[in-house]
Amino acid sequence: MNKIPKIGCACEKPSSDYTEYRSSELGIDHTNGRYAEVTIQQCKLCQRIWIRYFVEFEHFSKSGRWYKGIVSKKDRLQITPENAAEYLENIEWYVYGGSFFESAGMFGSGKMNVDA
Repeated sequence: MNKIPKIGCACEKPSSDYTEYRSSELGIDHTNGRYAEVTIQQCKLCQRIWIRYFVEFEHFSKSGRWYKGIVSKKDRLQITPENAAEYLENIEWYVYGGSFFESAGMFGSGKMNVDA
């Protein structure tokens, strides 16, 4: 498990806003028909890099869910859309939320609920 220290930055708050990051698309994870959007985000304050994984199943209402976790610059080079979920499941903690959870954000760890 990758240890991720908390440093007290606003980006660690579950309710942090997308405007606090610079974002770029990494790609789409087609695993199990998810079509999950995988994005690299960098906090404008502390410069840490986050992986954001968003999936929504259009035929189910309230199915939108996202997960995001901090990644080291070294590990970032190894992350692809297809292995992003596995990476997030193996870090010490991540933030997650969305209509599926009826939450703007919570802390979690371990297995993610990314399939319909």
